[in-house]
Amino acid sequence: MRVLRRYLSREIYRSVFFVLLAFLALFAFFDLMGEVRSVGRGPYGIEHAFFYVSLRLPAYAYELMPIAALIGTIYVMAQLAARSEFTVMRASSLSMGGAARILLPVTIALAVLTFALGEFIAPKASDFAENFRRRIMGATISSEFRTGLWAKDVIRGPDGRTAIGSRFLNARKVESDGVLRDLNIYEFSLDMHLMAMISAQQARFIDNRQWQLTDVEEMRFAHDLSPASERNLALVTSRKLTTSVLKSEITPEIMAVLIAEPSKMSAVDLALFSRHLEENKQRSERYEIALWTKLLYPLAVFVMMALALPFAYLHSRSGGISLKIFIGIMIGVSFHLLNNLFSHIGLLNTWPPIATALTPSAIFLLAALSALWWVERH
Repeated sequence: MRVLRRYLSREIYRSVFFVLLAFLALFAFFDLMGEVRSVGRGPYGIEHAFFYVSLRLPAYAYELMPIAALIGTIYVMAQLAARSEFTVMRASSLSMGGAARILLPVTIALAVLTFALGEFIAPKASDFAENFRRRIMGATISSEFRTGLWAKDVIRGPDGRTAIGSRFLNARKVESDGVLRDLNIYEFSLDMHLMAMISAQQARFIDNRQWQLTDVEEMRFAHDLSPASERNLALVTSRKLTTSVLKSEITPEIMAVLIAEPSKMSAVDLALFSRHLEENKQRSERYEIALWTKLLYPLAVFVMMALALPFAYLHSRSGGISLKIFIGIMIGVSFHLLNNLFSHIGLLNTWPPIATALTPSAIFLLAALSALWWVERH
């Protein structure tokens, strides 16, 4: 059994990584063709395009790993069936449960690799790729937004816990180093009375949730409109400051999350930003669905390997290896499309995030168990 496990593991690893490499080469080619149009704009050269495309490959590897596991395993199982090797194994008392136990260590290793790609490697590589491209081409993050980047914050009292109001920040430009340009801040009380309007030419994050504002114009409104207040206080006070310090729960990491695609973020960033949105009474369903999808996506490797196992029980008269690989490709593409479809449907219908993320895998797992039951009966 140990020799058989070692033999199958080696063949499956080899096939899975060969399929993954082929997919990555295909996606890299298409991405490079798209980047060729940007070559020659300023200092952006062909070497920068190659480097940018290379940094995007870990994200593709993460998305394609379950499909590569499915196709690679189907190829190995189809080869075993075509050469009657699996028939010999079954004659040697290898049951379906025994075959599943042989595949289990390989599946766990591929699932762990998928999780590592999605949580640690792909998000950092994608973020570095986008910052690299913007830095070379001299673009700012907010060039894609008509009114700039918006964020909502909670104004805390002196104790640092009690909420005394809300703050809305609008940055016209966000540089690649995290500096905010042309910043406008609107502060409201708990009953949504406008308390202050602040504008600054530049904001740079210091530390301890503090931003240093430069060239500040501040306008504050008195919200106590009692007769005594009208006699003794001006309704509006304004002042200009060279520098000022703004204490806010919004950090450069949160600003980066606002412009990033949820599917390319790590689970930690998604969890932190979802909590930030909930604290500010904003809708967080999109990021919660992305979070659960990120956490459950490695389990798709188990589902795909379960779908590949029945192909070992199909003899060559049931179709050649190329036909079985084509069926595997169609299954993998269907799973990917269904996963994306349920993310949008769940967001539109406000389904529970965990149910939205789990349903596609549950559907394909049910199909895998049905296929295993059918080949066992026949």
